[in-house]
Amino acid sequence: MRLRLGGPRSLTARVLLLATLWSALALVVISIVISQLYRQSAERAFTDLLRAQLYNVINSITIGDDNQLSGSPQLGDLRFSQPETGWYWIIEPLGTFAARPLSSSSLGTSNISVPSILAVPFNNRYERFYPAIDAFGNQVLVSETEVVLDGEGRAARFRVSGNLSVVEEDIQTFSRSLYIALGVFGLGSLVVNGLAILYGLQPLDGARRALEKVRRGEAERLEGEFPREIMPLANDINALIESNRRIVERARMQVGNLAHSLKTPIAVLLNESRAIEKVPSDLVRSQAEGMQSQVQSYLNRARIAAQRESLLARTEVEPVLERLVRVMRRLNPDKEFHLSVFPPGVTLAMEQQDVEETIGNLLENAARFCETGVWITATPTSGPQTGEDTARRHWVEMAVEDDGPGLEPEQIREALKRGRRLDESKPGAGLGLSIVREITGEYQGALELTRGMRGGLRAQLLLPGLTKDAA
Repeated sequence: MRLRLGGPRSLTARVLLLATLWSALALVVISIVISQLYRQSAERAFTDLLRAQLYNVINSITIGDDNQLSGSPQLGDLRFSQPETGWYWIIEPLGTFAARPLSSSSLGTSNISVPSILAVPFNNRYERFYPAIDAFGNQVLVSETEVVLDGEGRAARFRVSGNLSVVEEDIQTFSRSLYIALGVFGLGSLVVNGLAILYGLQPLDGARRALEKVRRGEAERLEGEFPREIMPLANDINALIESNRRIVERARMQVGNLAHSLKTPIAVLLNESRAIEKVPSDLVRSQAEGMQSQVQSYLNRARIAAQRESLLARTEVEPVLERLVRVMRRLNPDKEFHLSVFPPGVTLAMEQQDVEETIGNLLENAARFCETGVWITATPTSGPQTGEDTARRHWVEMAVEDDGPGLEPEQIREALKRGRRLDESKPGAGLGLSIVREITGEYQGALELTRGMRGGLRAQLLLPGLTKDAA
């Protein structure tokens, strides 16, 4: 099974995107983990502080001669003497010990409710900690223990509370500083990572530019200094280009040899046909012309098949069409030829002579049958959707339309047959449309004949093209 991943088609963009996402995710996770660890540490330190203050209070209290609790804890914190701060200490007699309770001046006449032991049990040190809300709405954490004060078994409950807002403010201050520091570090890391990635992938971009030069015909091989990781790929591509060039040259040589070897016998047959009687002469001449047409057709097929997959097969549309239109205007001064190529720079993945032969045949037919003019257009299109690799699967739609009488559907089917002529009064051999269809088919394109908006014949070609990047 093949896993297809979405996302940018640029390798650099993909690496930058993944690095950015990973760095952002890592920084978020790190900030959360550190913030939680600091929270746990702050809460533990707050608990230890309350425990220390609780035992300070215990050590400061005794039972006086009047059987009352006495002592004045000095905890070194002014918040225990300021009202409504949430920092309190409370001492309450237990059992039969009928003494007055003591509390810090910050508590005033209010009190903090005590949960049951079942709800909040004591730990193994006979301490318990629980959150509460005082009479002023402060959220506090209470540390509590019970202590026997003398040999007679008289005991008291000792409680010390601290305002939890102190912990939250400390945590928020730390978190803000942490997020700012990690944000600055993250942005710096992204910049450094981006520069490192761009620098590291620069050789790939150099290889892409070198390959584009080969596609545009500005170079015959990949040139440049490549790192050792890319050099084997560059060498293989150069070897492939060289092999492709040798195959094309060999095919062209074979095509030329075959054409040369057949040209003379066919010419002899045509010459001899003129010296014999008319009926046999017509027969020999028609057969020789058929042989010549077949030879030329198969030679074209062999040449196109050898060149079709070549990286070097490219023809810019506009100059070729302008040259053909100039010729047609010279040959048909009474006809108008309108050319439209949009956008400029449309390029076909075809040999120039094939483009000229294909469009030239269509222009000759259109000029022969039109009333006033011929319209030629060329524009990129999406083309047929196939399961093949679409790296070069871009298409160009070219149309040649006239304002002549046009053809009916059954006439169109006849016109596409080799050697069939629907109008014997016009010059021609009846091979033009057939040749156009064969050449188009060899390039895996398509030819469609319909009635145009101007009433005449519209010949629409779908030909393989190249994008600007490839062209």
